Amino acid sequence: MNPLLLTDGYKLGHKDQYPEKTTLVYSNWTPRKSRIEGVDTVVFFGLQYFIKEYLLKQFDTYFFNQDKGKVVGEYKKYIDHYLGIDADVSHIASLHDLGYLPIEIKAVPEGTEVPIRVPMFTLVNTDPSFFWLTNYLETLLSGIIWQPCTSATIAKQYRKILIKYAQETDKDQIGFVDWQGHDFSMRGMSGSESAIISGMGHALSFSGSDTVPVAKAFETYYNADVTKELVIGSVNATEHSVMCAGSKDDEIGTFQRLLKTYPTGILSVVSDTWDLWKVLTEYLPVLKEQILNREGKLVIRPDSGDPVDIICGCEHDNPVIAKGVIELLWDEFGGSINEQGYKVLHPKVGAIYGDSITIERATQICKRLKRKGFASTNVVLGIGSFTYQYNTRDTFGFAMKATYVEIDGAGREIFKDPVTDDGTKKSAKGLIHLYEENGRIKLKDQCSKEEEGKGMLETVFKNGKLTREYSLEEIRERVQ
Repeated sequence: MNPLLLTDGYKLGHKDQYPEKTTLVYSNWTPRKSRIEGVDTVVFFGLQYFIKEYLLKQFDTYFFNQDKGKVVGEYKKYIDHYLGIDADVSHIASLHDLGYLPIEIKAVPEGTEVPIRVPMFTLVNTDPSFFWLTNYLETLLSGIIWQPCTSATIAKQYRKILIKYAQETDKDQIGFVDWQGHDFSMRGMSGSESAIISGMGHALSFSGSDTVPVAKAFETYYNADVTKELVIGSVNATEHSVMCAGSKDDEIGTFQRLLKTYPTGILSVVSDTWDLWKVLTEYLPVLKEQILNREGKLVIRPDSGDPVDIICGCEHDNPVIAKGVIELLWDEFGGSINEQGYKVLHPKVGAIYGDSITIERATQICKRLKRKGFASTNVVLGIGSFTYQYNTRDTFGFAMKATYVEIDGAGREIFKDPVTDDGTKKSAKGLIHLYEENGRIKLKDQCSKEEEGKGMLETVFKNGKLTREYSLEEIRERVQ
């Protein structure tokens, strides 16, 4: 589809609504508010994907490289019938004649943590005839960028929690945290692109992921190479259909068959198709010798109920349920006591929980395991769409707003500050400058052009060309 059709309808007339002799529109993209308790910075990520996929690939393929009469005529057809007018599309024809997007984007490095109310990047037109293009791109840009930023930020919060408890209960296994948060979200996201860009955000903090296309996306958009570096990874794992096909009456036989099918490596088996507690207290004791003699780890995966109670145990009349998965595995297989005094399960067994995990539940799981004397690293958390899809652009209040224009050769600082708002929607004013102070990014607005040209914002796209690229490796280093 012609990407110029990927816009909000009200954008179509804005070219004619700016004051006469407008020649420049300068805007920025900013997270304005956090709706997640304790989070006051947002990870900037996804712009390079947007530039390569949309500003370069899609604009070239579906607009600039198309026959002018055909692509402009198609645009006019839809606008005419949408608005019920005979639309003037000469500006679209002129853009096609130009052959590239006359836009400059300046941004902080991807992977940077940006405080709330501080812009992440700016856009400005480089050709006075195309002043209208800056904010015309807002809809397309906004619909893509908010999600990878949001998911990258949430993933980093999970990582902070898991690092904290690993340091407190199993500091020698800090590296395991890379695998302790595993992306289970793909099937529950709003579409394939949503799953991929969110999954890339997750993978900045963790290596574990079941969102396979993330690996290809990192190669395509962030210069990764799966043959030379770990991009994402996972293990052999079952689903309920496998267990059901083996029948309820012979579930233990299914376990035995799977252990023979995969004699080495990590094997994750969903264990609550019928009775999780029966698996833990009846089947695993029978299979114990086979499990311990196998060259690998058997991971038990519960998939229903309250994650915190299932993993950690709870007050319950049934003493088996009261213990929870980790303690029951310890009772049967034992393990070791680390230098910090916490119990670490035998290396041949483990657990993963991947249903309805949230930041709060992850915290509670770690906290309750610690309280019971178990290392937090005894469990892997499958982080799914219950975390990554329950968000919107408003989770961090993302918005793109114009703050400076030039009209008839004169600069004009502009801003938004609704009297009926609580201050969230108040924008910066004029040209902006970002600088670092005490390890935190600060904003100075109402800057001179000289000041705007300095600071942390670096040109990454200009006049149809990507001018600065970031690799997955360097972004991960920044995030982690």
